[in-house]
Amino acid sequence: MRRALLLFVVAVASWARADDARRSGFDFMSPGTQAMQRDDMQNPGMLWVQDGEALWNAKAGARDQSCASCHGDAATSMRGVAARYPAFDAAQGMPLTLGQRIDPCRQKHQGGTALAPESRELLSLEAFVALQSRGMPIAPPDDPRLRAFRERGRQWFEKRIGQLNFSCAQCHADNAGQRLGGSVIPEAHPTGYPIYRLEWQDMGSLQRRLRGCMSGVRAEPFPFGSIEMTELELYLARRAAGMRIETPAVRP
Repeated sequence: MRRALLLFVVAVASWARADDARRSGFDFMSPGTQAMQRDDMQNPGMLWVQDGEALWNAKAGARDQSCASCHGDAATSMRGVAARYPAFDAAQGMPLTLGQRIDPCRQKHQGGTALAPESRELLSLEAFVALQSRGMPIAPPDDPRLRAFRERGRQWFEKRIGQLNFSCAQCHADNAGQRLGGSVIPEAHPTGYPIYRLEWQDMGSLQRRLRGCMSGVRAEPFPFGSIEMTELELYLARRAAGMRIETPAVRP
């Protein structure tokens, strides 16, 4: 019994050390880019946040409602929400990302057509909502209905794909911290999405980044909003559990 307890304590300690060693993409950036993210006056992602706040408060549709009409002050009602997504949606019988949750809610109460993936409006609303959780730990739901989806996400993360026959894990787990084409390979923790990338000169979602990686290994990217993308996001959230949300993050 004492031996079993000792082994358990050692295992927990080893897991904690590994967990503590995780590094956000922020840690791999130059001091200048880090300073840009830290200062809301310099962080270009805050332009999307400001737009998102305006959309949150704007009344529209036949019922003349805004997000604030139902949810009130976002600083209170949305605190911690981004930390818990993707989450299972009982009505659809599948997990949804934060963006996939926001837009149907907007349509239901304001009307209008669905916002396109990567549209400024959707990214702005998502960035504004996620900002309310900045500094909070990522806390994926311990929901048994998510297990099969998350497991498939792990399989996608470890599966070799494309003409280059690479997996996400080969770069972002096995070789994180090394250099590829002069750039440091990050650990691929989704701590700051939507993010502003200097390479894009634009704001983008995690799915945009994942599609870019897939194209980079010469694979056919999963479509925006596909279940495969959501499964990957689920696994990445669990992998990053406990790390702090940085939205809106800045990356090279």
